[in-house]
Amino acid sequence: MLQTLRTHFGHGAFREGQEPVIRALLEGRSALAVFPTGGGKSLCYQLPALLLDGITLVVSPLIALMKDQVDALCARGISAARLDSTVDADGLRALYERLEEGSVKLLYIAPERFSNDAFRERVKRLPIQLAAIDEAHCISEWGHNFRPDYLKLAKLCRQLRIPRVLALTATATPVVAREIRKHFHIAAADHIQLSFHRPNLDLRVTPCAADARKLLLLEKLKAVDGSAIVYVTRQETAEEVATYLAKSGFSARAYHAGLPDDCRADTQGAFMAGDIRIIVATIAFGMGIDKPDIRAVIHYNLPKSLENHTQEIGRAGRDGKPAVCEMLACADDLTVLENFVHADTPSPGALGNLLDRVLRLGSVFDVSPYDLSTVCDIRPGVIATVMAYLEIDGIIEATGSFYSTYRVKLLVTLERVLSGRPARERKFIQQLLESGEMKRAWLHFEPAVLAGTLHCTREKIVAVLGGLQAAGDIVLGVSGVRHGYLLKKSPGDLNALIARFVTKFQSRESADLGRLSQVLEWSSHPGCLTGYLTRHFGETLEVPCGHCDRCRGVPAATVQRRSSRRPTDEELGAVRKLVDEKHAALGTTLQLCRFLCGLSSPASTRARLTRHDAFGLFADFSFAEVRIIAEAACS
Repeated sequence: MLQTLRTHFGHGAFREGQEPVIRALLEGRSALAVFPTGGGKSLCYQLPALLLDGITLVVSPLIALMKDQVDALCARGISAARLDSTVDADGLRALYERLEEGSVKLLYIAPERFSNDAFRERVKRLPIQLAAIDEAHCISEWGHNFRPDYLKLAKLCRQLRIPRVLALTATATPVVAREIRKHFHIAAADHIQLSFHRPNLDLRVTPCAADARKLLLLEKLKAVDGSAIVYVTRQETAEEVATYLAKSGFSARAYHAGLPDDCRADTQGAFMAGDIRIIVATIAFGMGIDKPDIRAVIHYNLPKSLENHTQEIGRAGRDGKPAVCEMLACADDLTVLENFVHADTPSPGALGNLLDRVLRLGSVFDVSPYDLSTVCDIRPGVIATVMAYLEIDGIIEATGSFYSTYRVKLLVTLERVLSGRPARERKFIQQLLESGEMKRAWLHFEPAVLAGTLHCTREKIVAVLGGLQAAGDIVLGVSGVRHGYLLKKSPGDLNALIARFVTKFQSRESADLGRLSQVLEWSSHPGCLTGYLTRHFGETLEVPCGHCDRCRGVPAATVQRRSSRRPTDEELGAVRKLVDEKHAALGTTLQLCRFLCGLSSPASTRARLTRHDAFGLFADFSFAEVRIIAEAACS
C-alpha cells in the first residue's frame, strides 16, 4: 500500500482514517468513511482501485467534480474515465471498448446512469470489484440532501454482485450513518469516522435584523483578509448582495444555478485563481471546491440544516491557517426556508392523481417528467422520488431514458445528402426527412411516432439522424426527455399505496422542518458552539473548543422572529379577486397558499401566473398564516 501511495500519489504516509478504510476494502469488506470536507476521502477508493483486479465504479453526483478527478488521475498516469451526459456517441463507443479491453481502472458515473437498462446489462459483464458511493448521505430519506436515484443504489449493487462497497460522506448524523450501514451491509467496525472539530475554524453567530445585514456583512468582510464565500438562500439575493459588495469596493461576483454554464465556470475559475476575492453563492457553489486559502465563510442567510452548515464551513481554512465561519442569524429567514419545505410536499390529491396516472399506463410504458409535473402540479424532484419509491417497492423497473423530439437543420441540399448512397438507404433517408414538420427552418420529428409510419424501429431513425450529423450534413437537436419503465407487479390496493406515500412525504416534511429548528437552537446555544456541532454528528468533545463565540465569552442571544403583521383589507380583497378569477392552476387551497407565498409551481409557471400582481403577496407570512387566509377566501 505504501509503495502504491508513494509511486502514484506522491505521499509518504496516509492521513488519519485512510489506512483502516483501505485495509477493509482490500480484505473484501464494505466500509463507511465519514470524513469532514477536505479529509481525503477520494484516496480511500483511488488507491484500492490500483491494487484490485478489475474496475472500480465511482458514483458521484456532480459532472464538474467527476471531470476534475478523472483529469487529475489521468495526469498521474492512472487509467480513469467518466460516463456522463457530455459524452457523445463516438466517445461512448470508445469508452466501452476500453472497458471491455480492461484498460480502465476507475469509471466515474452519475447515480442516474443506473436507470439505463442497457448500461446495467453491460456492467453485469464487467469485472467490477469495488463501488465507491460519494455523497452517500443522499441515500437516506432522513438526510439533509436526499436524492431519489441514490435510494436505489444498494439494491443495484446487490443485483450486480459487486463484492465490496465504500460509502463516503462528509455529513452523516448517527441516524443517517446507521441507515447507510444497513443498506450496504457494512459492519459497525468498518465505519471509520474522523473528528468534526477543526481547531483553525473560528465559529461565530451574530443575531441581526434583516435590514441591518448588508452593512453588517461589509463590516465582517473588511475585518477579514483573503478569499471569502458568502452563502445566501435565493438566486436573486446572490445577485443583489454581490452587486452591493461590488459597489462598495469589493471584488465580488454572484454564483447560482440560474446563471449560464460558461458564466458559472468563469466565475469559479476566477475565484480559484484569486482574481475574485468574494463569491456570493447559493448552495450550487461548493461541491468539489478545493481552494486551500479561503479565510471566511459567511452565512448571510440561515442554512437549511446543520449538515449543510457544516459542509459549507468545511470549505474554509483547508490550509490549516485560521479562518472565520460566521452566521448572520436572522429569524425572518425561517419563513422563506419553511415555505420552501411546504412547497415540496405534494398534497394527497396530487399524489393520488400521479400514482393513478402512472400505474394505469400498461406493462411497458414511458413518461415525461415535465408533463407529469405540470399535469399533477408536483415539482420534478418529487416526481423522481415517487418513481424511485415505486422501484424500491418492486412495482416498476426503469428501462432507460430517451428524447421524444428531434429537430434537424440541413447544412447541404437534400440532393447532396442522398448522393453516393445505396438506393434503399437513399429512399429511407428521403422518406425520413420528408416526414419532418418544418418549424422556423428546423424539421421536427418524434421518432417513436414516426417508426410506425416508416415501418422500422425508433432506434433506426435515431441512428440514421446521428449518422447524418456525424457526416456534417445536418445540425441535430433533441428535447423532451422521457423515462421508460416496466410494470413488474400489481400495486395492490391503490388507496393504501397512496396513503403510505402521503405518510412518507409528511414525515419528510416534518424532518426538514426539524432540521431548521436545530439551526436556530444551535445559533442561540449558551455553550460551546463547536461542541454542539460535533455532538450532532455523534462526537463528544472532552473540553470546550476555546475558539468559538461562546468560549470567548460572547453571550448567547435568542434569535427572535418578527411579530406577524395583519393583512390589509386591500390585500384580502386582492386574494378574493384572485379566487374569483378561477385559475385552474390555483384550484386547491394548497396551490393558492404556495402562490401567495411567492412559491412557483409547475402549473402556475406554465400558466404564466408568476407575473400576476398577487404572486408573493404574503411572502413575509408563515405558511400556516397564509393557509388561514386562503381557506377563508375559498370558503
